[in-house]
Amino acid sequence: MIIIPARIGSSRFPNKVLADISGVPMVIRTAMAVQNIDRVAIATDSQAVMDIAYQYDIEAVMTDVSHQSGTDRIYEAACTLGLGASEIIINVQGDEPFIERAVVEAIHQLTTKNQNNPQIMMNSCYKHITNPEADDPNIVKVVTDSNDIALYFSRSKIPYPRDHHFDAYKGHLGIYGFTMDSLQHFCKLPNAPLEHIEKLEQLRALAHGFKIAMVKVESKSFGIDTPEDLERALKYHRL
Repeated sequence: MIIIPARIGSSRFPNKVLADISGVPMVIRTAMAVQNIDRVAIATDSQAVMDIAYQYDIEAVMTDVSHQSGTDRIYEAACTLGLGASEIIINVQGDEPFIERAVVEAIHQLTTKNQNNPQIMMNSCYKHITNPEADDPNIVKVVTDSNDIALYFSRSKIPYPRDHHFDAYKGHLGIYGFTMDSLQHFCKLPNAPLEHIEKLEQLRALAHGFKIAMVKVESKSFGIDTPEDLERALKYHRL
């Protein structure tokens, strides 16, 4: 099951999930990009998104406006949909209209591999990014151990190259794989200070001692956080 959180409010880009991409709203573009992989539903707090999803014959679930993260939102939707404890749930952000099928499939495979490991709460992915790209706080960086288990995520440039040039940064893609059971466990954890400081929900899991498994992927996709991002994406993909 793929669930796409689509919060209508955004301080940097108001109503971004409804931003026009060649005549199709962004969140609908995202759903279309993944709808041939698995069952897809949009989890939203907006009647406008619900209405648009209906127009495009895409399943949608109304969720509470007060959720602090997209993961909390998809959990409510998963409960409403009555998903079983062993169901694999992929969280694809509503601002990833150019996400590739292979990336989502890689997360699904990793989640399946780790579904019986109680220490691994989440599964996600990264791609190689350049040194200049790593300077952008809108591109989240991750450092991992030798087994590709995440050590930390940050909007800052990590690791910091104190003595020499470094050009092997890992850019995190905001796609997560859970089982329904691990998703429930995550959403019952208390919010963590680091989560609020960095505005990165995955830090909640790390702060409480759980692991996040990562896999390297090849992707030209990136999240749309600002109007400038959208303009850049449209030029790149020539839509």
